[in-house]
Amino acid sequence: MHTLLDLKGNIPASSTSLMARWLTFTPSTCCKPEPGAIYVMDRGYVDFSRLHALHLAGAFFVTRAKSNMKAHRVYSEKTDRSTGIICDQTITRDGACTKQHYPVPLRRIRFKDAESGRTLVYLTNQMILPAATICALYKSRWQVELFSNGSNSIFGPNVTLVRQRRPSRHKSGSPFRFVSS
Repeated sequence: MHTLLDLKGNIPASSTSLMARWLTFTPSTCCKPEPGAIYVMDRGYVDFSRLHALHLAGAFFVTRAKSNMKAHRVYSEKTDRSTGIICDQTITRDGACTKQHYPVPLRRIRFKDAESGRTLVYLTNQMILPAATICALYKSRWQVELFSNGSNSIFGPNVTLVRQRRPSRHKSGSPFRFVSS
């Protein structure tokens, strides 16, 4: 499920649910990137060409790094390990071809989740927000997953939920319209 969440109202601005086999569908292909927006994606969508397109559009992204990503540290911020943040680094990717796909530095945050004991590595182009905020953004992605599971069980896997800009004239008065694929 791909959901554009309006953080001002904490409700989806739009949501698209597709079959899992549609691996080429990514958030950057379904909508025009909004400058200043933060796109939180699963690591399955790590495509550095598309992430760079988001960066060039003035949008930000948060995703998890794949374990085989080659990069080197350029700079390390001081961190308070008691918060779970192991490191907050500026990195550049290694390899001639990989640098063509994303030629600017990235931020890598390594976080140890106290609840699960897992160590997670996040990538972002957002260099200003605190590392704890970046980790919280990715963790809040699971709120959308819960919404996704609920809507799939109600509406089925091939439904698009779009928030209407104008009030609905439908009897329900719902601000959403559902479009079946």
